[in-house]
Formats: sequence, structure tokens, C-alpha cells
Amino acid sequence: MTFSNQPFFFIFFLLPLLRASQPKDCSSSSCGLQDVHVRFPFWLEPNQPDFCGHPGFDLHCTISQNTALNLPKSGTFLVREIDYKSQHIRLYDPEACLARKLLTFDLSGSPFSALYLVKFTFLTCPYEIATSSGFDTIPCLGNSTTSFLATTNLDIAKSMLTSCQIVKTLDVPVSRPVVPEKRRLSTYVNNQDLWLKWDSPICSNCERDHLRCGFISNASLQVNCFPFGKSGHNNTELQVLKIISLAIFGPVIIFATCIAIGVCTSERFTSWRRRDVAIAAAQTSGATVTAGLDESTIESYKKVELGESRRLPGVNDIVCPICLSEYASKDTVRCIPECEHCFHTECIDAWLKIHGTCPLCRNSPSPAREAV
Repeated sequence: MTFSNQPFFFIFFLLPLLRASQPKDCSSSSCGLQDVHVRFPFWLEPNQPDFCGHPGFDLHCTISQNTALNLPKSGTFLVREIDYKSQHIRLYDPEACLARKLLTFDLSGSPFSALYLVKFTFLTCPYEIATSSGFDTIPCLGNSTTSFLATTNLDIAKSMLTSCQIVKTLDVPVSRPVVPEKRRLSTYVNNQDLWLKWDSPICSNCERDHLRCGFISNASLQVNCFPFGKSGHNNTELQVLKIISLAIFGPVIIFATCIAIGVCTSERFTSWRRRDVAIAAAQTSGATVTAGLDESTIESYKKVELGESRRLPGVNDIVCPICLSEYASKDTVRCIPECEHCFHTECIDAWLKIHGTCPLCRNSPSPAREAV
């Protein structure tokens, strides 16, 4: 990896840290200024990430900026209100025909259940009979030949004309218990809202104490109460502080690292390192120490700059015996007379200033050769 590529390497290395340090905003959100306020256990996509809410409590915004809940087996409903203290949610049909959805209503697969249930009976009658009799019909279910009706009194439904037929009797979730109506028929089932509740997670105690409900940790679905801004997902101030610190010190660390890498990979640093290794090897050698050579004598020994083949004269190896570094192209080596053993110039120069012998064979260069 070249020096020029080092900054990019460290920038990409730090990007996950930057991303991980971004504030995880789980504060209350909404689709519009006057709309439902969404907070734990609900979460509003895409305004909030999924860890801000409990599984199955995901809401979304419609094109008209209304808050919507999708029940897996019953379709999409709009949210009129959420009572966090009582753990109730109030829904209504975006198409203003709740009765149609109730005919196939199913809460399985969702975390919700009915607040109260009232048994309604749906039936159909010929359009002319329903109109002439003045029955309260459900317009969104009828057509030019058939009218839909509903009642909480099954006996009334059974006593209708033989031309009317019972379609279905089902339990409808409502906000409070309903006494069966004394009057014959009603459109109440279509004009009301749908009331549901959730039993888990339990956050009502947090709401009553004006605390925020949230997960204890990322790895658990257990919940607890936290002061606002102190829960595991909402400590925004700490996250902002981390980002500021990383923004200030991150570039400094990258710059210092790049400088250090540049120094460590420079030729001068390599030369210094080899010289220090040679001196240390010379000082720790167990051989008899002889007087070193003067600089002019050392400089008189042949120097060779290695080419691409890195071929050395004689029987020399591809590794410098002093610093144990492999020779590279354009390295400069110096060869000792008589034995013709070669070494990195900086390595052998440091050695010969202390010893007057070859580090490998311990032979002393002859005076005649030294004088050449």
C-alpha cells in the first residue's frame, strides 16, 4: 500500500465509527403538526429507526400526512389517537366504510386485542324493501339491488322479512360496552371508530410518572422507564458530544498517522533503522573486537546500486546478513575486498567503524586492497 493511499484507508476505517456515533433520535414524532404523537412502543417510519419501537408497533405516514397502522390480516387503518397511559389505540377506516373491513376482521398476527366486544349481526335486504320500510342501511356496502343492514339484536335480525338474509354475526371492538338496541336497526357499526388495546409491553407506569419507556438494551426486548434523554436510545447530548470529538480529533489522528507512515516508509528512516541494527549487532557480537576502520578506507570499498534483478556479485544471499532485510531494487550495497561479501551500505559502514573485519567470515581486508 503506497503512502498516497494511506489517508483513504484510514478515512474508510473511521467511517463506521462516524456512522455508529450518529445520534439515535427516538424522540416523539408525527406525520403532521396536528397529528398523532408517536413514541415508544410505537415507531414512525421513516422518521424513526426500527429500534425506537417494539416489533409490530410500526406506523407510517400516508400521502395526506395521516398516521396509519397496518394490521397483517385486516389491512390499513388510520390512527385517530393513542392513549399511552391506558394503552389504547383508536382507529378508523380511510375509506369511511368500517363495516366492510369488519366482515373479514382478524387481529391475529398483531400485538393488539379488542378493548370491548359487541356482537353485531349483518344482513341484506332487497333495496326496494329497505327503502320503503325506512331501514337504517349501510350505504357503502349496498348497491342498486341490495341493501346492507346491521343490528346488535339478533332476535330482530331473525324476525326480518323472509326476503332478508343474515350474512354474518361477529364481535366488533368498541370503546365501551354497548347495550343491545331496542330499536330495530342501526348504522352505528359503520359510523364508529375501532378501539384496540395492547397488553405488552407495559409502559403505562412510565407514562403516569412522566418518564420515557424504552428498551433496556439493544439485545433485549425488556423495557424500563428512563428520564427523558437518558434512555439507551435517546441520549442525544452524549451522541452529539461524541460526534464533535470525533470531528475534531479524527482528522488530527489521520494526519498524524499518515505522517508517521510516511516517515516509517521513507528511505532515510530505513537507512537509520539499518544503521542502528548494524551498531547493535556490532556491540553485542561475541567475537573479539578489533579496531574499526576510518571513514576514508570504508569509502574506498566498492559500492553497487542494485537493479531490478537485485543480483549481487559472488555468493551473496538475497538478504542483508546484518539487518536481515531483503534487498530491494535501487538499494546501495558495499562489498568488502578479499571475501567480496556484500551488505547494505549503511549496515556495513556502521559495522566497519567498530570492527575491521567482515561480519560473515571475520577476515580482515588486506592493506593493499584497503588502499585501492
